[in-house]
Amino acid sequence: MFAPLQNDTFLRALRRQPTEHTPVWLMRQAGRYLPEYRATRATAGSFMGLATNTDYATEVTLQPLERYPLDAAILFSDILTVPDAMGLGLSFALGEGPKFAKVVRDEAAVAELAVPDMDKLRYVFDAVTSIRNALNGRVPLIGFSGSPWTLACYMVEGGGSDDYRRVKSLMYSRPDLMHRILAINADSVAAYLNAQIEAGAQAVMIFDSWGGVLADGAFQEFSLAYTRRVLAQLKREHDGAQIPRIVFTKGGGIWLDEIADLDTDGIGLDWTMDLGKARERVGHKVALQGNLDPNVLFASPEQIDAQACRVLDRFGAHPGHIFNLGHGISQFTPPESVTALVEAVHRHSRAMRMDASF
Repeated sequence: MFAPLQNDTFLRALRRQPTEHTPVWLMRQAGRYLPEYRATRATAGSFMGLATNTDYATEVTLQPLERYPLDAAILFSDILTVPDAMGLGLSFALGEGPKFAKVVRDEAAVAELAVPDMDKLRYVFDAVTSIRNALNGRVPLIGFSGSPWTLACYMVEGGGSDDYRRVKSLMYSRPDLMHRILAINADSVAAYLNAQIEAGAQAVMIFDSWGGVLADGAFQEFSLAYTRRVLAQLKREHDGAQIPRIVFTKGGGIWLDEIADLDTDGIGLDWTMDLGKARERVGHKVALQGNLDPNVLFASPEQIDAQACRVLDRFGAHPGHIFNLGHGISQFTPPESVTALVEAVHRHSRAMRMDASF
């Protein structure tokens, strides 16, 4: 049994219910911009040493909550744990990003793929339970995974990419192989997220980080369809509580209406989309999450305040907004900028609701 929630603002906003203020959390809020995170990572010895150790993963997940009055915690992990459990050999070189020892680029490599034994990811589920206990009901805990398409990008490329040449070449030349990869990824992601829910995650998020690199038509066939396949398999409730889901497609604003037709409670938006226009398009169908440009956090406190208020004003004093960045927070962000941001969001959103009540 977990402690009852003291602050459920994030979950209520996802259900499009009225809240006293706009809840705020930040993608990558536990990370390299915090000196305490860097110290813990140095002790752990590596990123995976951090992510695979329950105590360290719990510690770094809670670090931003000790500094800032955020309205949600997100599991500290990586989107590439699933392909790692498939046997592709994930590693992180300092300053170089993720690399896979094995890549998936031909029929033989695809034939070896299978939904991994979830016991290989036990360290993630143990961390979820540990974090949920450590939160002691302070705020909800978000679990997450990469989308089937985003995972496929890394699996085929072998790491990050500037042009996605290899994965797109495979997609266009052998769509049959790409569909096989994506089907396995979708079923793996669904099993992974369901295990996180069983371990204690109170909401789940699918990061379709590279959906926006696809052409129209290809996005629907190779990304959206497989995100839909994941959502269709997810638990809707656990232990009597509803488990809302969020889908974030970076660069996906042009497909907002199609994403809103998914079985999702919320949509994450990057900074290229106007929140007011997005709300007009989706109505009350889904909550919207976002969407401040992360680079605003390099400006003065006054500018941070002004830009945060602008995002809030564009959405308006309606239910169903979760404030976030339009992508992950930069490792170079001054921690005090986050203080200014969170204070601005809470202060201005409360004032908006007071004004709207008269």
